[in-house]
Amino acid sequence: MKTKIKNISKDTIKNLFSKNISPTPNEYHKEFCAVAKEYQLDIKECKQFKELVSRLNKEEQAEIKSKNITTFEDLIPVLLNRVATKNLKTLTSLFKESITPSISIGLDERLAKFSIKIGNSPALLFEEDIQKEMQEFITERFEADKKIVREKTAEIAKLVTLMGQHLSEAIASSGESGTEVSNIKDEIKSIDLKENGIKELTNLQSKLINAAMSIENEMTQVGEKLSSGKSKVEKLEAKIKNLEEELDKSKKENLKDHLTGVLTRRAYEYEAKKIENNFNRNSTQYAIVFIDIDHFKAINDTYGHGGGDMILSTFGKILSKYTRDLDVVGRYGGEEFIVLIHFNLRRELLKYLKRIKSIVNENNFIFGKNKIKITFSAGVTIRNDHTSYESALQKSDMLLYNAKESGRNKIVLEDNTVI
Repeated sequence: MKTKIKNISKDTIKNLFSKNISPTPNEYHKEFCAVAKEYQLDIKECKQFKELVSRLNKEEQAEIKSKNITTFEDLIPVLLNRVATKNLKTLTSLFKESITPSISIGLDERLAKFSIKIGNSPALLFEEDIQKEMQEFITERFEADKKIVREKTAEIAKLVTLMGQHLSEAIASSGESGTEVSNIKDEIKSIDLKENGIKELTNLQSKLINAAMSIENEMTQVGEKLSSGKSKVEKLEAKIKNLEEELDKSKKENLKDHLTGVLTRRAYEYEAKKIENNFNRNSTQYAIVFIDIDHFKAINDTYGHGGGDMILSTFGKILSKYTRDLDVVGRYGGEEFIVLIHFNLRRELLKYLKRIKSIVNENNFIFGKNKIKITFSAGVTIRNDHTSYESALQKSDMLLYNAKESGRNKIVLEDNTVI
């Protein structure tokens, strides 16, 4: 064993000098482990590095592989990018508060168990399965609150409807009574009692007229109050409707990708089903645009993940700004985006595609002092040309692949049109 290690050490020094590499501790360690592998000798220090890497998350492992990191010294910058445990604990606490239902209490027991789990191990927040579970809690929180609001407002809505009917009848009734009282007053006025010289009847006539006028005034006031009451009930109905719309809006905002501002893939698929159902019912025409940012890995390698995140964020904002609200924009994964565009005439679709391409190609993406030029490739299919949404989606993915293989910076349509 000692003899082998001596030989490995000699070969390590020899190799470093032949490669014109200074025998620093870091370079010596890398070469030593490589030579030990050739000798088929397991060295504890070399195995320790592999074991440590296996315990890191997938993103860190991918970065280590892409940068060909093989020593502890080179590993330090990667580990320094990790979030501090103290910050993770704060984030865990904030997450629990953010997803605790404000109205419904149905999630409390499950949420408590989940909070204990991530509280004991805050680093779990970076696990893909945990992140999916977090997304499910957020979705369930809004659905639970929305359900309670609907249940509570359903009874109010019934009461509002019933009150509206009675108020309308009361207002109508008071109007008829007021008219009737006015008629009685006019009839009393028309009696000429003074000619008969009956003083008592004259006094009675005066009292009846005053009473009739008083009743008429009261009826008018009742009618005004009932009309005001009905107006307040209508305002209450409007507030209930606004509350439901705000809940829907809040839920939709929380289903957006935090980096790009467009829908997450899960939220996109939900919206895509609604558009597909509308297409099946009403033949509402739409196109599927599958987009991929060109050479994104090179951007990450050159400017780091900060630069890559800036590109994704800005690109998402461009798609959101220049795509109508009735259409759908989602982040499909990594640097891939997908857009569902409604259109009547083909030239409307082409105009949209050319506009997005022109904006991206003619502008710089600013990261620090760097001005970065990017392009994208895309595949486009029209839903009506396919038997199903899945078939159209698959074809648009294939056209995107063709665009990238034939030189990138292209938008390829199914009829061989290239933008």
